[in-house]
Amino acid sequence: MTPFGEPASPTPFTRADAEAFAGEMGRPARGVLAVAYRCDHGIPAVLQTAPRLPDGTPFPTSFYATCPRLTGALSTLESQGVMREMTERLEVDPELRERYTAAHLDYLERRSQLGHVPEVAGVSAGGMPARVKCLHVLVAHSLAAGPGVNPLGDEALEMLDPWWQRHPCSADAPDAPHDATDAGSAP
Repeated sequence: MTPFGEPASPTPFTRADAEAFAGEMGRPARGVLAVAYRCDHGIPAVLQTAPRLPDGTPFPTSFYATCPRLTGALSTLESQGVMREMTERLEVDPELRERYTAAHLDYLERRSQLGHVPEVAGVSAGGMPARVKCLHVLVAHSLAAGPGVNPLGDEALEMLDPWWQRHPCSADAPDAPHDATDAGSAP
């Protein structure tokens, strides 16, 4: 069983959400427009970010996974070679490649609704549409958009242990891994 069903509407990014993010990441969030997905405990797991950060920097990652349990689990999958295997499948499976290209176009459309940034026009995230470069982005897209939109994000979610069932959902929890992605590129 996965932690998602129909896509949820984005919810406001509250002061409490900002404080939780800062506590987990060690710095304030940048360019956050909304919470795109909350776990069962009401904690932001995916943030929706502006395509241009407040300092003017283009930021193509519209959906950013922030839950330490989720990002830790995804980092483990990445270290096991899952991205390489998915990329190899894209090269030989035309149906998967077509669905992944559709996910790329969906990502671009969702970002265009947030604003136009010419520097990132045509560039989605996570390696789409030609390869798999970041499972964090693909899963964040799946959680924000709902199942059936990003096939490889959905697949990665299915590979995870039920991270959403453990409580508390806090970076301070003893068994909660921290995000292993480059914090310098985070929102």
